[in-house]
Amino acid sequence: MSYIPTPEQAEELVKQYNKEPFHIQHAETVSKVMGEFAKEYDPENVDFWRTVGMLHDIDFELYPEQHCVKANEMLHALDIDEEVIHAVISHGYGICIDVEPVKYMEKVLFATDELTGLIGAVALMRPTGISDMESKSVMKKFKDKKFAAGCSRDVIRQGAEMMGVELNELIAKTINAMRT
Repeated sequence: MSYIPTPEQAEELVKQYNKEPFHIQHAETVSKVMGEFAKEYDPENVDFWRTVGMLHDIDFELYPEQHCVKANEMLHALDIDEEVIHAVISHGYGICIDVEPVKYMEKVLFATDELTGLIGAVALMRPTGISDMESKSVMKKFKDKKFAAGCSRDVIRQGAEMMGVELNELIAKTINAMRT
């Protein structure tokens, strides 16, 4: 009988397969951002959104070349609910797997995963961090392809389109979510 882990159980699973503090922190950040977006778009399912955010890169540290493909196998082996698995692996759509984000929550994960990395990098460059950051600071760095080069601008743009929001709005909402 498959199950949906709580955000806390999901965190324990992530820590079983990931030892790098950066990967664990990224999972926590994405989980919290997903929870903040859920409060606006799906308030009855905040924990579900947080669980998906926490689990989204469960396989990345062990299998970076087979990201999402291995997550699919790992989560099935752990008897995780199919809805969670689809949401987790769909964030790699067009990058490392052909499973498309269908639900709005999946589109939010697709859009915010890369964006949290870019915002985090911008925050590190600022004396005040994220506390008073505005989307225009991120947009400036967004246009600089050399800055945080590992954060795909195309994926962020595509995610905003999937969500049906302007890039500036997505950035502003993600900044606010990361502040909490």
